[in-house]
Amino acid sequence: MKHIYTKNIGIGRLFIPFLAFMLFSAPLQAQTAGRLEEMLKKPALHWEDAAIFALGASGQAALSDSGEAFDYARSREWLPQKARMGDPARLDGLALLLMGAFDLKGGIFYSIAKNPHYAYRELVYKEVIQGRTDPDMLVSGEEFLFILSRVLSLVEDIEGEARRRAAHEALAAEISKQLAGITDISVEVIAEGVTIRFYDIQFNADSSVLAEPGKAKLREVTEALKTRYIRGKRILVSGHTALAGVETERQRISVERAQAAASYLVELGFRRENQITVRGFGADRPLADNNTPEGMARNRRVEITILDD
Repeated sequence: MKHIYTKNIGIGRLFIPFLAFMLFSAPLQAQTAGRLEEMLKKPALHWEDAAIFALGASGQAALSDSGEAFDYARSREWLPQKARMGDPARLDGLALLLMGAFDLKGGIFYSIAKNPHYAYRELVYKEVIQGRTDPDMLVSGEEFLFILSRVLSLVEDIEGEARRRAAHEALAAEISKQLAGITDISVEVIAEGVTIRFYDIQFNADSSVLAEPGKAKLREVTEALKTRYIRGKRILVSGHTALAGVETERQRISVERAQAAASYLVELGFRRENQITVRGFGADRPLADNNTPEGMARNRRVEITILDD
């Protein structure tokens, strides 16, 4: 089998300080600086070497003996069936080890088979491994540490996203509690933050001027939202239309109505002007079927999104 030369993955000696920082800021209690230096010099990594670093970095087991690490990984079927201590490790088998040690989720084929082939494909999909790299190739210590650092970055992103989602869910629950009893609104977590949807913000006929009932609804909501949970956070006010008329007109009216709502929020003292972003989406983000009057009414809406800090 061929070896993965450094140039194929695109790393070099300039990355070594970065690798050391990434790995030793992770839970690698069992490792020493000397072991890291030794690993970096290995032209072909053995399974037991990979196991002890993967287990330490993932926090699965703080083992000081590479043989114990190999046995631990093998008992959990994180190594290829034919893997033996002292044998050089292949890239697809290392992918299986990393997917298992870090409990990374994969697609349906990986979930069913959990073999080196599908583990390799998952890490290619997650952009940890370059897609044109031969899965049968052997891996040096330096290359493995680089791949491991990519996995650590991936895990950090996944955990950060989970924390953000949990924070959004908690905020959405608090806002829903504050707005209990107010009709024709909903609260939902979206990618940008937490959105409050107004389905009946009324405007004067054929205009973007807020009617008094629309102003009353905004006053009611902003009064209920005088809470420390969202104080000072930036907001996005967006306008949406049903699929009627021409696109340019839909875009114009959605922007103007969002701006009208945003201006009233400033007038109410809910936010300063520089804390509000205004966008119009026309009919590009429907929530319901535009072929029914009920659906069109639901799609004509204004949204206030509490953005991430």
